[in-house]
Amino acid sequence: MAKLDDLAAEVKDPDLRRRLQAAISETKRKQRLGLVFEEHFPETTALIGLPVQVGGLVRLRGNGTALYRVTATSDRGRATVEPVGGGESQDISATDVMVVKRVGDPIYPALASVGTVANADPRRPHHAVINGENYHVLQLLTYLYPQKIDCIYIDPPYNSGARDWKYDNRYVDQKDSWRHSKWLSFMKRRLLLAKQLLNPLNSVLIITIDEKEYLRLGLLLEQVFDGCNIQMVSTLINPAGVSRAGAFGRSDEYIFFVQMGAACPQRVRLSREWVSAKGRTHTGNVRWDLLRRSGRNAARRDRPNLFYPIYIDPTGPRLADVGEPVPLGTSKAASKLGLHTLLPIRKDGSEGNWQVQPSSLMKRAAQGRVRITGSASKGYTITVLANGEYGKVKAGEFTTTGNRVDGSMIIADSETEDVLAVPASQWRISTHDATQYGSRMLTDLIPGRKFPFPKSLYAVEDTLRFFVKDNPDALVLDFFAGSGTTTHAVTRLNRQDGGRRRSISVTNNEVSADEADELRVCLKTRRPGATSGASG
Repeated sequence: MAKLDDLAAEVKDPDLRRRLQAAISETKRKQRLGLVFEEHFPETTALIGLPVQVGGLVRLRGNGTALYRVTATSDRGRATVEPVGGGESQDISATDVMVVKRVGDPIYPALASVGTVANADPRRPHHAVINGENYHVLQLLTYLYPQKIDCIYIDPPYNSGARDWKYDNRYVDQKDSWRHSKWLSFMKRRLLLAKQLLNPLNSVLIITIDEKEYLRLGLLLEQVFDGCNIQMVSTLINPAGVSRAGAFGRSDEYIFFVQMGAACPQRVRLSREWVSAKGRTHTGNVRWDLLRRSGRNAARRDRPNLFYPIYIDPTGPRLADVGEPVPLGTSKAASKLGLHTLLPIRKDGSEGNWQVQPSSLMKRAAQGRVRITGSASKGYTITVLANGEYGKVKAGEFTTTGNRVDGSMIIADSETEDVLAVPASQWRISTHDATQYGSRMLTDLIPGRKFPFPKSLYAVEDTLRFFVKDNPDALVLDFFAGSGTTTHAVTRLNRQDGGRRRSISVTNNEVSADEADELRVCLKTRRPGATSGASG
């Protein structure tokens, strides 16, 4: 663009130069940075049961994506159709076509109850399952629940090239040179509607994905949810790994968290499997931090007013007093009779700084939050209880049993098998095994019924828990519901804490590619001479 600006400036004709500069400015305004892809024409949706009418758009059953316009109908159940874009007309049975609409065309979706299942106290929360094309269901939900959804959890098609999803009634496979942009177009339309449903003040969108599309999905989320806090977690779903010829085996996948407004992961009680066994971060016990600053801004020049002496009474040892900041240009502080003078000098002899002002240090000491260890001969170390850790003590997560000689609180170590924490971004949890706690669990629950790539129930439950633990009335939506694991997870969370969370599951009950082929064979067998197969 800069080069175009330079070239336009060289144009002699002032009117032409002005028009060129205006055109370049307009192009700059429309230029998109980040993910750029070919946005495909909207998908079509079959409207099963709608009568065939003149002027309507239809698709031949079992004939891919070709669209036809109805030009005539007859009382004998026949219809005359011609290809959209031109071509020869055909006279065909009206039962061999399906009425379709393009996504974005006027459709007025409505819900019709097909039944209920009541097997619990009617005062308990109810859950809804909506069978329909999820794009149009999302359109409907924007009227029912605008900005009212607390959490959306989706496990969309991964676009693996293994015919795992359809675009315009045709499975997208590896041979399709446009499969990435088709998938992005498909996802973008649904994410824009999802954004209208989420509470902008406090809600989260959770999306699982694997390595096929995670890079593109991340960029798409940045564009659609501009300004939101987005984080990605890596999670182990198959400890055995799936071997791949000429490549590393696959054992994990990714989870994107799009956090809107004040949403953030909450501290929940986790097993020791979630946390590191090393260091002090997640030991389950209260953490005392060094008073001398480390990491960034740790040099004296960064915080000169935090280079001051601390006077320690060696008979304790205990904190006796603090002095004024030492003026720049000198590295010594005034001594006090009978007291040891401690400055924030680092192990390499360089000058550092303390983390808090003298007044704050004395206040913390009075609260029992300053601990002194070591000796005059070996050196003293001062540690403090930070605000977050002190908050845990005040909340009763830890028990105090008295005070040390230095005045610091004695806090009993936790002996529980779990820890209250927010985990790191690498999850290696045994119950997240999708084979053991997904496929095999569903086989036990629903013998003879297969679901492609179901999630571990406990993986979904844990993922939701970080955002709905403190919201017992959360409304959770899954518009790629599949086997219903999200609803199962929500009901388990309610059972554990007496919550009233509700779930909405959206599914179109689409059959797999193999099942579709089997149905076509069955239909051809039952309809002698038929040339078309199962409906889309």
